[in-house]
Amino acid sequence: MLREPAIALSAIDLSLGRGAARVHVLRGISLSVDRGEAVGLVGPSGSGKSTLLMVMAGLERPDSGGVVIEDTDLARLDEDALARFRGRRIGIVFQAFHLVPTMTALENVALPLELADRPGALERARAELEAVGLGHRLHHYPAQLSGGEQQRVAIARAVAPDPAILVADEPTGNLDEATGRQIVDLLFRLKRDRGATLVLVTHDNSLARLCDRTVRLRSGRIEEAVSA
Repeated sequence: MLREPAIALSAIDLSLGRGAARVHVLRGISLSVDRGEAVGLVGPSGSGKSTLLMVMAGLERPDSGGVVIEDTDLARLDEDALARFRGRRIGIVFQAFHLVPTMTALENVALPLELADRPGALERARAELEAVGLGHRLHHYPAQLSGGEQQRVAIARAVAPDPAILVADEPTGNLDEATGRQIVDLLFRLKRDRGATLVLVTHDNSLARLCDRTVRLRSGRIEEAVSA
């Protein structure tokens, strides 16, 4: 049976910066990720891992090459349409949490639902926070939460719209080892329970080994891809 990819990248090239500071970050990258697959992007700092993840999430547009996500060609979408697509279909978890400091945990999780005019945003946000073990922290602000709790809020916010694809950039990078392990377990449980596709950038080899496949980048190119 023919497997349909959730993510299909073809000959992606991308440079960032201007003039003498311009850097060729991604060089001819082609990659396919199956629906429901977990893929870890690994490699040394500066190899292009995070930039590649941002291309997959529609947060960076390549200079050339094709990006097809869930059968949608991102090049055909203008910025407004791309933002709407991303809000519906892609959940993003960053290393730095990126929570709104003046909003409670509940309000942070409800925000993308409200922006998408989804009914029952607060009720859905409450359920998502309970699912990540924070039902008792609904009305706390980010500054009142530990790093692990803030990352749980960020994950709840990412999965609240029920995205088909979940991308995570060093999701345990700002956490201690024990808390990081809890966050990893949570990410993979949510991925499994919801049938989502997961792509994550990590320097943690033990985390990468949990993925179905590991893709190693070096100097903006795919060096190797290894299945678990």
